[in-house]
Amino acid sequence: MKKFFYPIAVLFFILILSCGEETLPKPKAQLRLEYPEALYELEAKDLPLTFEKNKLAKAVYQSGANNRQKAVNLEYPLLNATVYLSYMPVTNNIDSLLRDAQNLTQKHVVKADDIQSDLYENEVRNVYGMFYQVLGNAASQSQFYATDSVNHFLTGSLYFYAKPNFDSIQPAAAYIQNDMVRLMETIVWKKP
Repeated sequence: MKKFFYPIAVLFFILILSCGEETLPKPKAQLRLEYPEALYELEAKDLPLTFEKNKLAKAVYQSGANNRQKAVNLEYPLLNATVYLSYMPVTNNIDSLLRDAQNLTQKHVVKADDIQSDLYENEVRNVYGMFYQVLGNAASQSQFYATDSVNHFLTGSLYFYAKPNFDSIQPAAAYIQNDMVRLMETIVWKKP
């Protein structure tokens, strides 16, 4: 009988000592992304407008389909993203330019959870436009257009070089969206 009593007593004693605080699962880790403070510089090369861009972004100029159309890519190597800027002169085609810019944003409705739009007007600088924030797993997280309605028209679209996963790229998208808003706010058209 002692042969059974001692092992059972030791097992019971171990079970009593092991009971203490309740074991809780480890909390999920939160990714903490920190980006450098945005420092801005004037960008004026080869465009009929000037604007401020983040020094973190590298401006890469490209020729358009004709000499009048201009394209600039603001590349963010640290964030694996690019803001594609396209400039077109207005030549009695403001309606089609506006329609094309708005349709580009509407193409993301299929994947987007929501598209928020903010009207932008600066009567002093003669800059009018719209900024779109695309929420969800869409290919482009932000887009905008700006115009003076008479001579100049600029569009911009943000794309990441990664599979669209809004939760993962949201901090980087928010950082670049601030840069895009700053770009719109600092546009100065050159005289044609």
